[in-house]
Amino acid sequence: MQAAKLVFVLLIIGFAAAGYAIVRRTLQRRAAWESGLTAPARVVRAWQTTQIVNNTARLVYWHEYDYTTRDGRAVRFTEGGGPRDRGVGDEVRVHYTAEEPERATASVPQAGRDTASMVFGLVVLGGGIALMIHLLVTGP
Repeated sequence: MQAAKLVFVLLIIGFAAAGYAIVRRTLQRRAAWESGLTAPARVVRAWQTTQIVNNTARLVYWHEYDYTTRDGRAVRFTEGGGPRDRGVGDEVRVHYTAEEPERATASVPQAGRDTASMVFGLVVLGGGIALMIHLLVTGP
């Protein structure tokens, strides 16, 4: 019984951490878009991973970018969820902030869609947390 409670507590912590990560990345992307700072970047690496969601495989496309900020700093960052047709050597425009240029984004600004995705993710994670708390209190 104690092992089950420990699993529920660990799941609650994991879900809360995932929610925090979703909010943090959404706010970072929004700050990059709103900063007005952009730069040309080059894709230096591209790969894909498979994610299983509800027994369905989903491909996630990852890209690593190099760019130079306005003040001459060379920056490399990795971003997931990019387009499948973007490959090594492609040139793209990135949005970044002067304070955290390594938190840049190569995605096109879509603040409404980004916010909706964040809210949906938080609702799902919140439901998972509520279920885990219910199971923790009432027992499996």
